[in-house]
Amino acid sequence: MSHPTLGSGDHAYEAIHDWGVLPDRIRYGNVHAVQVDRQGLIYVHHTVHATSESDHAVVVFDPDGQCVTSWGSQFAAGAHGMQLVRQGGEEFLYFSDIRRSIVQKTDLAGNVLLTLGYPRESPAYAAEDGREPVWKPTNLAVASNGDIYIGDGYGSSYVVQYDAEGRHKNTFGGGKTAEPGSLNVPHGMAIDARSGTEEVLVADRSNHRLQWFSLDGKPLRTLSGDIDLPCHFGMAPDGTLLIPDLAARVTLLDRDNRLITHLGQGAPDYRERRLKSREHFLPGEFVCPHGACFDHDGNIFVAEWVEIGRLTFLKKVA
Repeated sequence: MSHPTLGSGDHAYEAIHDWGVLPDRIRYGNVHAVQVDRQGLIYVHHTVHATSESDHAVVVFDPDGQCVTSWGSQFAAGAHGMQLVRQGGEEFLYFSDIRRSIVQKTDLAGNVLLTLGYPRESPAYAAEDGREPVWKPTNLAVASNGDIYIGDGYGSSYVVQYDAEGRHKNTFGGGKTAEPGSLNVPHGMAIDARSGTEEVLVADRSNHRLQWFSLDGKPLRTLSGDIDLPCHFGMAPDGTLLIPDLAARVTLLDRDNRLITHLGQGAPDYRERRLKSREHFLPGEFVCPHGACFDHDGNIFVAEWVEIGRLTFLKKVA
């Protein structure tokens, strides 16, 4: 079976849609995130379709696309952000649950190690007139010192910083304006050390831009123009930045944040198309990329926000 090729030169990829063999008991809902661990196992986070026999929201595949396990019933309906983090020689998963409005850290088998709920310690979330600001975290990043940065993307648009034990340290962003330092739907997060210093990189989605902050929350710089509704990030060892743009494409920037290419630009009606059946998904085109990551060989996995779920494998053309 032939597959369309996206991109060109050193950034050409064979687009294999609907990658991975799902067990009969599982049907994807919206596929929101994908991550790859040290062994090459692929973790897929989805909301679980209403017709799915199993309510497991995390499905784990081997590199050949065979399902090796599934778990995560607690995330069904709330599955959103998922970040794999290496700490002290071990690997952990951090989840943002938009139904329960919590963040949880687990081991790779799904055992919960830490839960962070409403940030009442933060002055930005103090109640006024008996009403608390909305808190609905969408994704996060973890610095090398263990500090956790949570983007309140569907709530009040702040980034809330905790230490590794879950103690509140700082809150920044918010405002929901386009001013530097303000955030409007901080949807995805990453720790970007390509400059030689760790910085907090935020997918400032409704502002159609990226924004960098120091680890203590000071605004550093912004980038717009080559991205369109950025959702999250992946990073290659050579510094290539991978951005799933919700507006129907995947963007690659070089280590100096210059545009390399856009992959799989889809149709303008992507928001309507995401609710439709498979025949409305065109080969070689994306609908609503929401999460993406590189594997160890430079290939790319793309998770899409479509009602019937889709995971695409972009196989690097040698």
